[in-house]
Amino acid sequence: MNYRIWMIAVAAGLCGGVAEMAWIGIYSLGSSVSAAAVASQIAATVFPGSEGAWVAPLTGVGIHLALSAGLGVAFVAALLAFRRLPAARLQDERALALVVLSAVWAVNFLCILPAINPAFVQLMPYSVTLASKILFGLAMAGVLHYHSGLGAAERTLFLRDRRLDHPFQG
Repeated sequence: MNYRIWMIAVAAGLCGGVAEMAWIGIYSLGSSVSAAAVASQIAATVFPGSEGAWVAPLTGVGIHLALSAGLGVAFVAALLAFRRLPAARLQDERALALVVLSAVWAVNFLCILPAINPAFVQLMPYSVTLASKILFGLAMAGVLHYHSGLGAAERTLFLRDRRLDHPFQG
C-alpha cells in the first residue's frame, strides 16, 4: 500500500481532532465548562482517577489526538476495503464520513462512556458533543477530498480559471 495514503489518513484524522478541540474551546468560552476539564476527563477515561493531576489536560489532548489519527486511518482503511467490493458504488466520501462519525459519537456517548466515565458524558450537552463529531467528520473528509483525484482536479481548475467576474478579484 502507498505510504502517502496512510500519511494523508493520519493528517485527516488529526485535522478532525483539531476541529473538535477548536469547537470545544469555542464552546468553553460561553459556558461554565473549561476545555481543560474536557481534556482532563479524556485522560480520566483512559487513566481513571487522573483528572486532578496537573498533567491531565495535556495527557487528554495527547490521547485525543492519538485516537483522532487512528480514526482517520481506520476510516481510510474501511474506504479502501469497501472500494474493492464488486458492487461498491460510493459517490461521496464526505457524506459517509458524517454518517460514520455520527455513529462513532452514538457508540461513545450512549454506550461506552456512560459505563466507564459518566462524568465525561455529563460535562457537556449531547448536542455540543455531537456537533464536535460532525465537525470532525467535515474536517477529515475535507482533507481526504483535497488529496483525492477529484480534489486535485478541482484545485487545478481553480488555479487555471482566473475569471475577472470573481468577486474577490480586482
